[in-house]
Amino acid sequence: MSTTTVQIGVQGMTCGHCVRSVDEELRTLPGVTDVTVELVAGATSPVTITATEPLSDEAVAAAVAEAGYAVAPRRSLL
Repeated sequence: MSTTTVQIGVQGMTCGHCVRSVDEELRTLPGVTDVTVELVAGATSPVTITATEPLSDEAVAAAVAEAGYAVAPRRSLL
């Protein structure tokens, strides 16, 4: 079984409760097997999502929004 890893940034988290809320919502997505959040209070927190099937950007953003936060825009290398 192959896995997919998605890395995003989440804005607005400040504490462990925030982390749990985002973790719980992301784990409701089909195929998600693991969520790792590195809390950076008051800044963009890196989040790594591991799943057994592809995750759409829209589904991930909707789950984060349901938790009350926002996905940080991806930075351009240009």
